[in-house]
Amino acid sequence: MAVMDQYLQEVRLRREKVPDFRRYPFSIPAVRNLDSLQMNPKVTFFVGDNGTGKSTLLEAIAVNFGFNPEGGSRNFNFSTYASHSCLSEYLLLVKGVRRPKDGYFFRAESFYNVATNIEQLDAEPGIGGPISAGYGGNLHERSHGESFFALLNNRLGGNGLYLFDEPEAALSPLRQMAMLRRLKELTDCGSQCVIATHSPILMAFPESTIYCFSQDGICLQKYEETDQFCVTRDFLNRYPQMLEQLFNGSL
Repeated sequence: MAVMDQYLQEVRLRREKVPDFRRYPFSIPAVRNLDSLQMNPKVTFFVGDNGTGKSTLLEAIAVNFGFNPEGGSRNFNFSTYASHSCLSEYLLLVKGVRRPKDGYFFRAESFYNVATNIEQLDAEPGIGGPISAGYGGNLHERSHGESFFALLNNRLGGNGLYLFDEPEAALSPLRQMAMLRRLKELTDCGSQCVIATHSPILMAFPESTIYCFSQDGICLQKYEETDQFCVTRDFLNRYPQMLEQLFNGSL
């Protein structure tokens, strides 16, 4: 996908409109120091420790683009609890000349709510077929991981903008590798993905862009330099010593 053809080129913070950088969510270092982020035409990763703001920024991008804060496509408008921040109102999304034919915002923590809303909509009278058919069947009749894979394989059709917030929460390591294959299929079909994750498996996607969120802000990182890669590698290579150090309080 050429730069001008990608759906989301850049994310900018309208700093001049921020009322107070001492208030949440602008007080988060990653947001406070944000100017602009260039998006990869295929896959962009947001990585970092808990509480560094990666999911907050991803949510704001999704809401600004017209997605429901709790997830789903742009046609979903349900709300179980209004917990999203106001950050979306202060973002400028620089878009390409093409518009996505498909789109979806997946949030691991609220996917159950999406599945419930689908079930409720299917129970209402209508002239169209059941929404669940587009997901391969009733999502509540499957495990968390199985329902997410039904979404990946059935609902996401390509030529779309897909946002994923910690998708590995639902997936075993083998399923994470299967997701890598599915991401390759989607990007080969003209899709663009932005993913907030802790998974060193997903982060291995080739030629992706990795932004690391920390108390110092946001910076580009190579895959092999991320904490997710280094800590996992070191633990697996010498886990007896690592466990001893952990339990003795020396790590």
